[in-house]
Amino acid sequence: MADIPTSDGSKDLSMYSNGGPETNSSLVVCFGEMLIDFVPSVSGVSLAEAPAFQKAPGGAPANVAVGISRLGGSSAFIGKVGDDDFGHMLADILKANKVNNSGMRFDQNARTALAFVTLKSDGEREFMFFRNPSADMLLHESELDVNLIKQASIFHYGSISLIEEPCKSTHLAAMAIAKKSGSILSYDVNLRLPLWPSEDAARDGIMSIWDQADVIKVSEDEITFLTGGDDPYDDDVVLNKLFRPNLKLLLVSEGPDGCRYYTQKFKGRVPGVKVKPVDTTGAGDAFVGGILSILASDTNLYKDETRLREALRFANACGALTVTKKGAIPAMPTKDEVHKILKHDS
Repeated sequence: MADIPTSDGSKDLSMYSNGGPETNSSLVVCFGEMLIDFVPSVSGVSLAEAPAFQKAPGGAPANVAVGISRLGGSSAFIGKVGDDDFGHMLADILKANKVNNSGMRFDQNARTALAFVTLKSDGEREFMFFRNPSADMLLHESELDVNLIKQASIFHYGSISLIEEPCKSTHLAAMAIAKKSGSILSYDVNLRLPLWPSEDAARDGIMSIWDQADVIKVSEDEITFLTGGDDPYDDDVVLNKLFRPNLKLLLVSEGPDGCRYYTQKFKGRVPGVKVKPVDTTGAGDAFVGGILSILASDTNLYKDETRLREALRFANACGALTVTKKGAIPAMPTKDEVHKILKHDS
């Protein structure tokens, strides 16, 4: 098995395994979109009111890959960008953050996706996307790095790559390769309604691959959307409508309040770590990176509630630290920073 370049100490997650089995590879392969976010130079304004914008790397699967690497884990990103300055900049950012980018492809006919994102004064995010079509939507199955996928301990993805062909078929093919190779399939819903043709299309598209995942992360708002308006805090709603017999772990992120977890044997809540928020961008991705970085080298984590709660406390701290700085990728914490805040919080 080829070695994937990782940051130093990539195996230093053994402290969480407590005798849990180590896999041959603790590589997490993240599949999907990477794009440029344009963020207003001042916060609390609409996109129209913003006097200027700063560019920042974005895209949830890429953020997760960097989050894992920053924690000392081993990660790779598979996706397509434009053969343009922005696309090459994104590939370089991954490389600089010790993420294996050998699965990236560059499209000569389509641009790297752009998104204008603003945090309005009520704290809600507003998005305007430029992707008609953007390079990420044009990844073909023939362009997949099959060997890289086969090495994954965890294969992680979202739902944006399910919206348009050919990327949708490529996504499904990549999942099938990973599943056959024994990878854990990890799914972060990451609903972006403006990108879907309609609400029904979004609901159907997101649920179309629900049954195949081993691990799913969903937010309270996404539960309400997917269940047609049900109470996201009701365990019965979650268990009856969203839990599946083959699902190993369902995580519900609750922002500053922490998270809930559901497995086939137990369920519970892990409180959040209190911080002063500056920018919530990337918090959910940092949380996902935190839990996957531990699960990758302790694949039976979901069977032991004590170990799982400890790992989720770690993941909550990853999310909390990310909101204390601007941007997603620059704000992703190191393992030392996480341990430090957990000491203070206990």
